[in-house]
Amino acid sequence: MKRNTSMLSDQARFLRAWMANPLRVAALTPSGASLARLITSEIGVSHAPILELGPGTGVFTQALIDRGIDERDLTLVEFDETFVMLLKKRFPRANIVHASAVRLSGLRLFSGVKAGAVVSGLGLLSMSPRTVFAILAGAFAGLGPSGAFYQFTYGPRCPIERPILDRLGLESRRLGGTLRNLPPAAVYRVARRDPLSA
Repeated sequence: MKRNTSMLSDQARFLRAWMANPLRVAALTPSGASLARLITSEIGVSHAPILELGPGTGVFTQALIDRGIDERDLTLVEFDETFVMLLKKRFPRANIVHASAVRLSGLRLFSGVKAGAVVSGLGLLSMSPRTVFAILAGAFAGLGPSGAFYQFTYGPRCPIERPILDRLGLESRRLGGTLRNLPPAAVYRVARRDPLSA
């Protein structure tokens, strides 16, 4: 009963955030458990520390913890103040940064250590190519050579346009999809074409 109440409460938070700024919050409801399992399926303890962008209510965050990741190895970058306060209550040992993912390159997140993976809950389809480029450039600047960027989408193909991938020397691969999410979603793994060049 408590879990159902929490889910309804999270849905209400998302709806309010979406009504306040539909372009910034690209979903009407938080991601479901099946999408959370899919987007974190390749990530393990060896990838720590891990960066999460746009964690919202923390569905992907909890999935990472369920996979054995220590909460202290998670850095969550969230712009919405309501979600920041909620995340601080739910994940008190995680490093929660109240900032825009566009400004990643200016943030010192891991004190010189590179992240092993980035999990993104951002709605890239609603962003301009310039914004998407800035987010990816900042994320990969803080990502280790063999690290990957995991992105979900409600669209039929990778939400990162080919010219952006080419310019940054990246490639994308569809990890899988789930019909059990509302709406149905797919996950893409984005990584460097040549890890040695990082």
